[in-house]
Amino acid sequence: MPLVIIAIGVLLLLLFIMGFKLNTFVSLIIVSFIVALGLGIPMKDVVHSIETGLGGTLGHIGLIFGLGAMLGRLIADAGGAHRIATTLINKFGAKRIEWAILIASFIVGVALFLEVTIVLLVPIIFTIAKELKVSILKLGLPMVTAALVAHAFLPPHPGPIAVTAEYHANVGMVLVYGIIVAIPTVILAGILYPKLARKIVPSAFTREGNESFGVHKTFKLEETPGFGISVFTALFPVILMFLGAIIDMTQPELGFKDSWFTTFIRFIGNSSTALVLSVLLATYTMGLRRKIPIKNLMDSCSSAVNALGMLLLIIGGGGALKQVIVDGGVGDYVAKLFEGTHMSPILFAWIVAAILRICLGSGTVATLATPALVLPLISTMPGVNLELVTLATGAGSAIASHVNDAGFWMVKESLGMSLKEAFGTYTILSTIVAVSGLVFTLILSAII
Repeated sequence: MPLVIIAIGVLLLLLFIMGFKLNTFVSLIIVSFIVALGLGIPMKDVVHSIETGLGGTLGHIGLIFGLGAMLGRLIADAGGAHRIATTLINKFGAKRIEWAILIASFIVGVALFLEVTIVLLVPIIFTIAKELKVSILKLGLPMVTAALVAHAFLPPHPGPIAVTAEYHANVGMVLVYGIIVAIPTVILAGILYPKLARKIVPSAFTREGNESFGVHKTFKLEETPGFGISVFTALFPVILMFLGAIIDMTQPELGFKDSWFTTFIRFIGNSSTALVLSVLLATYTMGLRRKIPIKNLMDSCSSAVNALGMLLLIIGGGGALKQVIVDGGVGDYVAKLFEGTHMSPILFAWIVAAILRICLGSGTVATLATPALVLPLISTMPGVNLELVTLATGAGSAIASHVNDAGFWMVKESLGMSLKEAFGTYTILSTIVAVSGLVFTLILSAII
């Protein structure tokens, strides 16, 4: 049975990565070959299938991924992220410090990848926790929640961008709906759950963290860009994509015809165009305007892209595995199993992504593999909202972060927790993000 072959492939992937300590990309490619042969793909077509999956995945997201990394690095190296965090913290005060951390992390997390956000903000959180004499977990959990939600739901993060392309959904609409779903989700998981976690694993809230985690560039506040321009630069791609989404939402309702204006807004609201313009803006606001030599700015861009190499290969490897699943007919097999089902396509996408996430560890790989199993089913259903299916896939990919997830170890080590404490805090927190994301996506589907 095709599903048994995939299950064997998943087990082999876990064995290669966790048991034999093989590189994740190498493991994905080896498993792709094994699964392809097991599914009966002719030997002469196996390599083509893998190359198609890898190239097709990277071909769309490579530009966005690289530009997004450059934008985040320019803002971080200039001290813009530091300014956003410290300003919000000063404005909110000690009593509402969790809200300040949550909002700052969410703003920074829109422009930066999950791991970068954590590395960047953990040292700032250490300083604040010491000054206010509060637990590092009190600040750390809102921070990782905001970073995780942005990573799972919002373009231009690689998972949402890649799965949007796979479903042929509208990236601007995914962004709009993603923000709507993200707001209540971060409040539940980042503000309310930590209060309960203090009772479940009280020992975690006595930890002092691991100050050696990550390398943090220190800034004098007066030397950093202003708060307003830092926020504007970080959110500029979001603003442009949002404008494009507004045109897409209002045109069918209002019935106005295409014009040079709507064409222009759609052009600048395209995710690739928005990020090109954002990198140019950041080069000026974070650098040239502050008399920073262009060479230094380009060095920041280069270092950001250099750090992406292996991550891009892993994402490509996930695309290769996805393609052999498609070419092996697994999607059609699953579609037949669920033929005539009345299950919501949103719920179905969430379940598939959640299972893959728990098995594989990588949320991004789970996100990439899900459409191969979901698309054959939803293609038979009229009127499916592909943007909401995209969000449900992202939500499912966030569930139950545990020992086979690099993010789990990053959070555990940076906040200085034991395994039990990490399970009681971050694993449950990520599950709340996943379930809340599903619930609010279903609510949104009943409204729109």
